[in-house]
Amino acid sequence: MKHTKSETFSDRLHENAKEIWKRNHSHPFVQAIGNGTLPEHKFAYYLKQDYIYLMDYSKLFALGVIKAHNVETMAKFAKILNETIQIEMDIHRHYALEFGITSKQLEDTEPTPTTLAYSGYMLNSAQHGTLADLIACLLPCAWDYYEIGLLLKERNGKDLDNNRYSKWIESYSSPEFGEAHKWLITLLEELTEGMPEKELQRLEKHFLVTSRYEYLFWDMVQNEQDWPL
Repeated sequence: MKHTKSETFSDRLHENAKEIWKRNHSHPFVQAIGNGTLPEHKFAYYLKQDYIYLMDYSKLFALGVIKAHNVETMAKFAKILNETIQIEMDIHRHYALEFGITSKQLEDTEPTPTTLAYSGYMLNSAQHGTLADLIACLLPCAWDYYEIGLLLKERNGKDLDNNRYSKWIESYSSPEFGEAHKWLITLLEELTEGMPEKELQRLEKHFLVTSRYEYLFWDMVQNEQDWPL
């Protein structure tokens, strides 16, 4: 992988994941959210899978509390965990109702193979790894979603008033949503300072694998993939 001594580790991760992220940003599902042409049944499918993904994603912040090295970091992970469960998932439930999906339907959703594999990879790597492993796994989702939100708002901002999915775009492009990944980047830089290259490569692998899972998730909801049997 390309990297130089002058760049930060997060710069290196972003640079080496950029081709994957370009595919994420240009995915038909993402673009259709941006211009408002996505069929509602596809977005409903996405909302249900994303909800149960968020349930497992939240557990990573709980693990962050356990693996944190000081009270300040514990408190920050606990704050993000609470915001994810009490605010983001509540917004998700209210948003789902607009598409005819009840809270019970969200809770009863069965994960697809892709959803299960994605969350399973993150949880397994985080449970058996260090705090840095955990951050490397969860960072692509928070960081790339913010970039997607900003990109869609920039490209489609003048038409958002007539876009069925404007609330989604506004949510993920908001400064409040962007705060979490920026804090995670800062913490990751602290944790990786002076870290041997072999360990950095392990963290980079997590980052790239979960970035690819982000693409697979978009592809899964675009095609409404489920268990074949």
